[in-house]
Amino acid sequence: MTTHFTELAKAAAVDGKVDAQEVLALRRQGWGDGIIARDEAEALFALNNALDQRDEEWCDFFVEAIGEFVLNATPPRLQCDDAEARWLIKQVDQDGIVDSAVELETIVRIIERAENVPSLLKNYVVEQIEQEVLTGTGPTRCGGELSDTHITSTEANILRRVVFASGGCGPAAVSRFEAEMLFRLKDATLSDANAPEWEQLFLDGVENYLKGFTMANAQLSHDRKLELQSFVADNDANVGRFLGNMVRAAPNVSENFANAMGVVFGKRKGGPLPESAGENIVAASIEGAKVTQAEKDWVNAMVETDGEVDDLEQRLIARIVKGS
Repeated sequence: MTTHFTELAKAAAVDGKVDAQEVLALRRQGWGDGIIARDEAEALFALNNALDQRDEEWCDFFVEAIGEFVLNATPPRLQCDDAEARWLIKQVDQDGIVDSAVELETIVRIIERAENVPSLLKNYVVEQIEQEVLTGTGPTRCGGELSDTHITSTEANILRRVVFASGGCGPAAVSRFEAEMLFRLKDATLSDANAPEWEQLFLDGVENYLKGFTMANAQLSHDRKLELQSFVADNDANVGRFLGNMVRAAPNVSENFANAMGVVFGKRKGGPLPESAGENIVAASIEGAKVTQAEKDWVNAMVETDGEVDDLEQRLIARIVKGS
């Protein structure tokens, strides 16, 4: 299967384009065993690099296939560990930049789909977009030609998708690294004709960093999820057998047993469970929404970087004060 797939990919690269029939053949071979292997994924990257034109069918297949390999080729599913992230960056990175829009979209979609990804992968995309804005070159600039320094709608939308993605430091939680990037882009493009989406992204992103909150166990690590899946797989059958034997051996405790099981599923005689767990989350959320002195110092330092308080910074400060 892998050999045939690789041969198909090499043959398709000869004329610098992939037609619909070739994409269909690759799909059939790639999904034939339900798994995209590493050498197949690398063959797809080699093919993508050889293409002079990339149509919608190819792009859809490429994004889907590479995402399937990174997130689901090895357990646990929907997780991207450090090694997989480094492999992905190595595949797309040519001289420190992403060369094609389909490769950039592939990484962004992986970050969106994943339950967790290493910070280095999110940071890589953020850095790529920052470079494209500052240099005016890259796949978000119609394939790479020089353009004025400004933030396009495409760049603003990609940044929003990445910084508010479920993977990373927390679900929809903006990191300090990302918030500082937003300030740098704001300072560099303050007098430029940025896309309308940019200002709202800046305000939402920085406010989220300052007033959002993350829980220590909000994101399961790759190793922890694998450990939990192994535990469930090892004990699934045994748990059912144990519970059945327990009830048969002591029928007189069945009522207490049922009540105990009700606790597990949030029901029990005498009313609902105490809401302490939910109250703790609410309390953490309220506490996280407070802007601490350290965060105030950080904002002041970022605002004072260019020696003036611009309109966006004034709006940010007003929003923070209003919500305090």
